[in-house]
Amino acid sequence: MKVLAIDVGGTHVKILATGQKERRQFVSGPSLTPQRMVDSVKEMTKDWKYDVVSIGYPGVVRRNHPVVEPRNLAKGWVGFDFKGAFGCPVKVINDAAMQALGSYRKGTMLFAGLGTGLGTALVVHGVVVPMELGSLSYRRGTYEDYVGVRGLQRLGKKKWRKHVEFFMNRFGHALQLDDVVLGGGNVKELKTLPPGCRAGDNANAFLGGFRLWERERTQPTRQRAAPSVVPEKSGGRQGQKARFIRKKARKEAA
Repeated sequence: MKVLAIDVGGTHVKILATGQKERRQFVSGPSLTPQRMVDSVKEMTKDWKYDVVSIGYPGVVRRNHPVVEPRNLAKGWVGFDFKGAFGCPVKVINDAAMQALGSYRKGTMLFAGLGTGLGTALVVHGVVVPMELGSLSYRRGTYEDYVGVRGLQRLGKKKWRKHVEFFMNRFGHALQLDDVVLGGGNVKELKTLPPGCRAGDNANAFLGGFRLWERERTQPTRQRAAPSVVPEKSGGRQGQKARFIRKKARKEAA
């Protein structure tokens, strides 16, 4: 099975297919509709072969469909028929979640994408939990207003870096993380990474897109189910956290 992975961002759409060595990309921005995205991808991949498509979408996704319009793109994404437009099976996942899946190693990992906004996703023992931590309120705005590109431009690099370190430290304690991966185009603006963090690679978004279809490659006739995180009887704070994550993951997979 050959997979076409599409990473839809606020400034560019990046694509890569199984067996290809170099990614391709085109400009996105406020005028990009889903149909224009599909048309551009098809035009740019005429010489590529693929059986299925993975789409990393910059917004909230439920049951394989966007449920909120993106902040930095045109309208029309909610309710759009991606499967019909591409003419093959399509899986849509939050863009941060797709990159998190490609970046994951072990334990409890948070991916934070420092790009146009702040994309976040948690991975717990292989279970991906898309999150919207960037929308949490902070001072006169949200987290995203301080560590997204608008925050970088408004605050300057020095203050922006302090906010990034402050937020990552807060996330680490609140979510009891084993690992934090910083991705996105603005990671390069950090002089040093905050303690406990490692730099991601934009190519991991494509790896995550490929991994979405791994179960179908090995067990094409079985329905995918969310794996358990820890035994049902686990107690204490860890057990409560695990049950919450497991419940959310199962709801996503339903």
